[in-house]
Amino acid sequence: MIVAADAAGIRRAAGLLRAGSVVAFPTETVYGLGADAFSARAVAEVYRLKNRPSWNPLIVHVAHVAAARELAAYWPPVADDLAAAFWPGPLTLVVRRAPHLTQVGADTGTIAVRVPAHEVALRLLEATELPLAAPSANRSESISPTTAEHVLRSLPDVPLVLDGGPASWGIESTVLDVTGEVPRLLRPGALGLREIREVAGTIALPDDVADGAARPSPGMSRRHYAPRAKVVLVDVVNPADLDASVGALTYETADVPGAETLSADPREYAADLYAALHRLDDAGVTTILVKTPPPTEDWLAVRDRLSRAAA
Repeated sequence: MIVAADAAGIRRAAGLLRAGSVVAFPTETVYGLGADAFSARAVAEVYRLKNRPSWNPLIVHVAHVAAARELAAYWPPVADDLAAAFWPGPLTLVVRRAPHLTQVGADTGTIAVRVPAHEVALRLLEATELPLAAPSANRSESISPTTAEHVLRSLPDVPLVLDGGPASWGIESTVLDVTGEVPRLLRPGALGLREIREVAGTIALPDDVADGAARPSPGMSRRHYAPRAKVVLVDVVNPADLDASVGALTYETADVPGAETLSADPREYAADLYAALHRLDDAGVTTILVKTPPPTEDWLAVRDRLSRAAA
């Protein structure tokens, strides 16, 4: 059921969450499927609804930095610097997990946490007075939802979806591991590395992690963010290859009639990417030809999502 994210909707959602149920809600990145992070039963329901592998950890959303520190066994100085610069916002920090937290977090002894920059998400966090474990509100491996309607298409059994309109960033948060001497990128995302380096200095790049192995962050699986249609990355989209079963996704520098054409700006492209993939799926195509984005750091998050969708 989709409800307006007004005062009554927030109260209703908060009541469900405090009772151990789950609720989908908007963030500035994508819609999340929220559960009380202190409730093993609620967290298990998130995994069940999403059909999510148990080895894939969740990000915990909190209302402020003080709440994030309470989830950590150790909160390093660089985490304070990054939180001051980018929270609320699309940055997730991985820290050592507090020993009293047994129902959420990674098998690596860490926990991923962020403060979202969305009014509805923050009002919900304040109303529940709970940390909310909230992965994207979709079936595991499929396209992340950027609208309330996307949520219900993928997860029709979710008890309640708070409708906060389209997600503004449209792509997941950047995940940074700050447990070591040098912060390590685990998942490229909405916040660019250039901005992070200005605060944290050198950033190590992610290692490959095999599916099924312990990992400190979501978004590290080989296949993820995928539509029903097969995604094929190409250097050039040939209009002659398109028909009722073959769609295309490109950007403004390429003139391809009938294609989903997004902005040539990586920030704007990312904001529309999942919505465009949803539209192509809705059109019934079985194959999506995607013009490969430029090999520059500004496009890192988009290339990551498309490469996993095509895996």
